[in-house]
Amino acid sequence: MRHPILVIGALILAGEAIFALPFHVARFFRATVLEVFGFSNANLGDVFAVYGITAMIAYFPGGAIADRFPPHKLMSLSLAATALGGAYMATIPGYLGMSVLFAYWGVTSILLFWAALIRSTREWGGELSQGRAFGILDGGRGLVAAGLASIAVVIFGSRFAAGDLATDPAGRHAALVSVIIFYTAITLIASVLTYWLIPRQTKSTSPHTLAPLSNMGEVLRRPIVWAQAAIVVCAYCGYKGLDNYALYAVDVLGMSEVEAAGFTAASAYLRPVAAIAAGFLADRYSASRVMVALFLVVGASYGLLGIAAPAPGIKGMMIANILISFAGVYALRGVYFALLQETRIPGRLTGTAVGLISLVGYTPDIFFAAIGGRLIDNAPGVAGHQHYFLFLAGIMLAGVAATALLLVLNRRNARSQSPPVGVAP
Repeated sequence: MRHPILVIGALILAGEAIFALPFHVARFFRATVLEVFGFSNANLGDVFAVYGITAMIAYFPGGAIADRFPPHKLMSLSLAATALGGAYMATIPGYLGMSVLFAYWGVTSILLFWAALIRSTREWGGELSQGRAFGILDGGRGLVAAGLASIAVVIFGSRFAAGDLATDPAGRHAALVSVIIFYTAITLIASVLTYWLIPRQTKSTSPHTLAPLSNMGEVLRRPIVWAQAAIVVCAYCGYKGLDNYALYAVDVLGMSEVEAAGFTAASAYLRPVAAIAAGFLADRYSASRVMVALFLVVGASYGLLGIAAPAPGIKGMMIANILISFAGVYALRGVYFALLQETRIPGRLTGTAVGLISLVGYTPDIFFAAIGGRLIDNAPGVAGHQHYFLFLAGIMLAGVAATALLLVLNRRNARSQSPPVGVAP
């Protein structure tokens, strides 16, 4: 029997390492990625859209697979396959090659991985600590992301003896390749640790899990699952919005590329604090109520960035507001899957429900970067970034509405269930 701390530690490392190559490189080194690959913001957004399409196709069948097979094998294979793509990315392929790579990653990082991760975390948390379990998972993932990004920034900066990227394009190219190789190695290490540390006993032999089509039909008929999917769409858009901050720091706040990467990497240290705190609050007050408050805070933060222009007197306020939006978004991510327990989704349907919620909820991987990139490209400078943040503020208000709908449906279901239906083992 593995120690619970080792189990959640392996889940945390795996849960972040699987997305390091597809997302961390562009998130923390965005301006450099655009330069080295020769992409516009729209080009990069379109590459991410390809990832989103293949990921969307993979989510639902991946949920049914997670209900039938041992998670340690599914997740370990996914990590190894994703790392293989990192070796190709290090060759700095062109637009077509990157599009094919991100299509491949959409499958390797989702089909056998995502629902297995959520199912394992739900089992680890038990019936009474879902908020804490998912808060610890996402908070731990944030700590891993921040730590890895900090190391990557050191590796990146060490390639510039004079500290001037503008006059050293060859050094910029070599530095980015070094970062890609670093993340590839981490993903391979996570693959090995996941195989050995995740418990083998979680394979289900229930008759329900052996009838995936029946499970899919049952999940599709639950309106509250669709409401939760809408919540994840809005929260995930907020998270995708953070990908722009490294570029915002360069274009609007006047930071260098190394400073911008360091700033966004340091901001990622807010994630463990925010996610874990949100998890404890969710267990105390309910995940849905916590999410309403967070959507309002993040929406206000994005709205302020959407109307504020940089000036000497308010630059500090803008940076503080950015940090608030980081914390709020990380808190949202920390609790949205804790809604599975609050909405009484049976344990036997966890993988399938997560598949449907994720299929809908992570559709921003298809459209968000493409829309956001065009908003910025079509109005260069401060205006484009303001349009981007106002777009995000509107989505956060939609998140408030989706959560309110879930509360109504949950109360209606509670009244119709006497006694309430418990979670199946």
